[in-house]
Amino acid sequence: MRYQSESIATVLQRLNVNYFLPAIQREYVWSPEQIIQLFDSLMRLYPIGSFLFWELRPENRDRWDVYQFIQNYKQGETHNQQAATDGVQQLTLVLDGQQRLTSLLIGLKGTYTIKKKYLQWNNPAAWVKQRLYLNLLKDPKISEDESEEGLRYEFRFMDKVPAPDGKSYWFKVGHILDCDSNEGFYEFREQEEEKLPETTTKQQIKVFQNNLQRLYEAIWKDDAIAYYTEKEQNYDRVLTIFVRANQGGTKLSKSDLLLSMVTAKWGELNAREEIYNFVDYLNNDLSHKNNFDKDFIMKTCLVLSDLPVQYKVENFNNRNLESIYSKWQRIKSAIERAVNLINSFGIDRDTLTSANALVPVIYYLYQHPEVTLLGSTPFEVSNATRIRRWLLTALLNNAFSGQSDTALTNTRRAIAENVQHQDFPDEAINAELRRAGRKASVDAEVIEDMLHFSYGKPLTFLALSLLYDDNNWGKVNYHQDHIFPQTLFTQRFMTGMGFNDERQKRYLELMNRIGNLELLLPPENLEKSNKDVEQWLATRDVGFRARHLIPLDNTLLHLDKFEEFIAAREELIRRRLRTILALPTISDIAPSA
Repeated sequence: MRYQSESIATVLQRLNVNYFLPAIQREYVWSPEQIIQLFDSLMRLYPIGSFLFWELRPENRDRWDVYQFIQNYKQGETHNQQAATDGVQQLTLVLDGQQRLTSLLIGLKGTYTIKKKYLQWNNPAAWVKQRLYLNLLKDPKISEDESEEGLRYEFRFMDKVPAPDGKSYWFKVGHILDCDSNEGFYEFREQEEEKLPETTTKQQIKVFQNNLQRLYEAIWKDDAIAYYTEKEQNYDRVLTIFVRANQGGTKLSKSDLLLSMVTAKWGELNAREEIYNFVDYLNNDLSHKNNFDKDFIMKTCLVLSDLPVQYKVENFNNRNLESIYSKWQRIKSAIERAVNLINSFGIDRDTLTSANALVPVIYYLYQHPEVTLLGSTPFEVSNATRIRRWLLTALLNNAFSGQSDTALTNTRRAIAENVQHQDFPDEAINAELRRAGRKASVDAEVIEDMLHFSYGKPLTFLALSLLYDDNNWGKVNYHQDHIFPQTLFTQRFMTGMGFNDERQKRYLELMNRIGNLELLLPPENLEKSNKDVEQWLATRDVGFRARHLIPLDNTLLHLDKFEEFIAAREELIRRRLRTILALPTISDIAPSA
């Protein structure tokens, strides 16, 4: 196997001109930190791994869907665009090296748009478009981390560049592409050097010159891209090469492989575009925002097509792929109906802690194509309630966490064996989960764990929602509210109440637990704000306390009785859960001998 090597500048000119990506490639996933590490490695003359290309003959150019490299990336939202290859000479597909080549393209020619923390995804102010810069005054010989893994050169993604201040000189890395000859580089370096402040020392100027020289050599002179070009035209051989080549990086997932096979075998239907568009539709166009990905869709295809859930290459034969293709519209329908259903429960991207837990619901709806469970008939209401309680229980138990292939296979069998019954077979599913050693129901131990859930967490919302009988979860965005307001638990206020440090510590631990939390409508939560608990409850209807499981003893509504209030409310929560889940009460449980 003979490798060739070329400079980054040479290869970069071929991206989206001669070099493209096959449909079997996963999407771009590198973070800004990984890009910076790649450029630091180049500056330090570290090898960045080999690359594998596939050169297509002209007669095969139109046989495969190919995609462009991403140049301007937006975090979590950018998909590779399909490429038009008419007139392309020496069409070459990158089988191994997409992440590195895309990172070089972004760092030298493009942008990386990130989302600011704590701001909503749909807020334009949350997004910042950044370019890669290098501080030419940073001496690589002086590093805070002297280990080989530490960064020596100071690269940084920025949207606004500080003016030279004598300590830093931020140079846009892409400008080095303007220097296509030694003469051009030296002239360019002189021009940049003239921009330095007059206070710049000789040592700093030397560092400046060396850094810029090293960047020029890394991009234009070093043969950093070592690649092998596969010329064989047999797709199955190339697919095998692709799988083996990618096992050393981000592990190739089952869905990546299946998607690649589907894309190659589905003929006129562009499977990649179909599946990506469907994922975007589920996440953005339904009543709630969701967070599914192609991995989830492709795993669900395996389950619903009654294929082995665990990936094995021999399972992805033409016969099985044809089966998925023939069922695709029905599969899409079942997934969409299931997502609409859980959205109606108020479960979405913020609270669905395991997408795999939804798969049995999807399989049930797949077996019953006309069922939506969004209506008001006795059958619809009872089964929607049954599925809601089953799903909440599965999520609270983490029943489908970790390696869940066996659980999915067994629950699929339970549903298939009960397909003659219209009702959702929750008991049969739970029996299979128990056989697989997974918790299938809520017991006393799980209830005690739930009582320790804390404010703001997805599982806390799920546990709280299990306590209520409301049926409008999907229409209202309920808030997790502190019954005793958070303002009461400041050190200053509690010290003023005469509470010692130990008592304050206990109060702070209890403040965010479920015993002090309820679900309120947004206007109701705003109206309550920091009001005194007893005064607030006096303004509510007669059923408010019972609905929110708030003790009737008014003496517990004062802060000095907070621990007693939590104990009393937790007991009401225990009883409520035992009633909902048909668990025996404490008095029904005989003491152990």
